[in-house]
Amino acid sequence: MFEKIVAYLSEQLEIPAESITKDTTFESLGIDSLDTVEMVMDLEADLGVDLEMTEKVSTVGELVDFVESCLD
Repeated sequence: MFEKIVAYLSEQLEIPAESITKDTTFESLGIDSLDTVEMVMDLEADLGVDLEMTEKVSTVGELVDFVESCLD
């Protein structure tokens, strides 16, 4: 899942995938809460699951953990 999210961010932000780690914050990437919601909606469509955001995620790792918990 980490690789999928990194690939998405890399493509959307036009930055090297290698520059994104699990500790990378969305703020450091210039992503605000509206962008995060849009990204989650794209992931929902891509994965065919409902991702009910109940809490704020601020790092790539937190988003990975959240998505993986929804897939279990």
